[in-house]
Amino acid sequence: MVARAYTVAFEGIEARLVEVQCAISPGIPAFSIVGLPDKAVSEARERVRSALGAMAIALPSKRITVNLSPADLPKEGSHFDLPIALALLAALEVVPKDHAAQTVALGELSLDGSLVPVIGALPAAMTAAQDGRTLLCPAGCGAEAAWVGAANVIAPRNLAEMVRHFTGQSILTPAQPGEAIGRNASRDLAEVKGQERAKRALEIAAAGRHHLLMIGSPGSGKSMLAARIPGILPPLSPVEALETSMIHSLSGLLDEGGISREPPFREPHHTASMAAIVGGGRNAKPGEISLAHNGVLFMDEFPEYPRAVLETLRQPIETGQIIVARANAHVRYPCKFMLVAAANPYKCGYLAEPERACARVPLCGEDYLGRISGPLMDRFDLRVEVPPVAFTDLDLPADGETSARVAARVSAARNIQTARFDGHDHMRVNADLEGQMLEHAATPDSEGRALLIKVAERFGLSARGYHRVLRVARTIADLEGVADVRKPHIAEAVSYRTPLTKEA
Repeated sequence: MVARAYTVAFEGIEARLVEVQCAISPGIPAFSIVGLPDKAVSEARERVRSALGAMAIALPSKRITVNLSPADLPKEGSHFDLPIALALLAALEVVPKDHAAQTVALGELSLDGSLVPVIGALPAAMTAAQDGRTLLCPAGCGAEAAWVGAANVIAPRNLAEMVRHFTGQSILTPAQPGEAIGRNASRDLAEVKGQERAKRALEIAAAGRHHLLMIGSPGSGKSMLAARIPGILPPLSPVEALETSMIHSLSGLLDEGGISREPPFREPHHTASMAAIVGGGRNAKPGEISLAHNGVLFMDEFPEYPRAVLETLRQPIETGQIIVARANAHVRYPCKFMLVAAANPYKCGYLAEPERACARVPLCGEDYLGRISGPLMDRFDLRVEVPPVAFTDLDLPADGETSARVAARVSAARNIQTARFDGHDHMRVNADLEGQMLEHAATPDSEGRALLIKVAERFGLSARGYHRVLRVARTIADLEGVADVRKPHIAEAVSYRTPLTKEA
């Protein structure tokens, strides 16, 4: 007689259902786990044996075989402990077999029978809900998994509580969602003195999720400006929050089950590896571009990143997804992010200041920024120079707009875009505009078209650059609350496409 329980195996943010079959048969005593388990899954035998022993449940002197089906799907991670223990307890008739067969379980077992939180509870709950099953997970994962309202989530603290629940001795109350994490408004745009053009570029970028490149000497405020972007972005929609949290769940970044409505802001160091940025490694985990999904990826000292890393960004920027292909894995992660890059004009940073620049000016600047290839530079919708602020200006009182006022305009522009893209699930902001939607929404008036054609010929805009100008112009018009794209909108959008350096 075979007892069954269910669990999941992760492929990117997808959780594939895995059937855990347990059979107890006569023969030489043994405890075997088959079905392509990795080392952590194979070691579950000893953790399960010890946990059952802590409950005074001895394994019979028979052959115990656990099969993880489908057998050709790799099984990785310690979260297989709990489903294996559940299937075994059902085979021993300690818990009802029909209850076990209606349960998707994941969790790691301690030797004393307590349950240890694991990553991936949120996508596992999604799979359980789609299959109409109950999710069983450690108490530390219950608040996270309960955000999927369609799933019944049971979160015991230990194996004994699980047994008492399934046998009806002490029914556990379904887990409740954790508290949503509020927005952090500690950094205000009003604290930045001067830099009005850069602030305007930030507002446009935030309104349409456009990619932004800031170039300026050290200390001009590039990082300070970037750090205030989260304060002007609108909160994530429920769908976006769930998408982003599923990726963070797989990376173990959710705090006590709390799902944040604040767009993620990731700022990797320029020494980060390829796998850290785009994803990969032994288990093909998500990288920084996926952790920034629906948020901001800030890359300071942009030319200092390895050339291979920078060039790898080109495809995900266009497609909004990354396929991580490894010998033992082939997974897809979403990565629709707003890229904000900052760079010095030269390695020493003082290209525009003759008294401090080196003797190789201006070739030194071309060499340094030349590390950013032309195709990658072409993907920045907005490019802005951030000049140094005069010392006398630093003593003046802050008189700029607050983040709250800018955020209100950004939110209003985003609402216009939400209405525009109603019924188009793959489009949410102006940066997603393409094809007929781009022609319909961003066609300029006759004067604007004439100006755009003249600029395209003057600067040799590529087709991609031409379309990006139209998208930015559409966003500028949305910020003004007007329906048509006009010449002033095109003129301002074009001003941010003027080459800052010779593109390779």
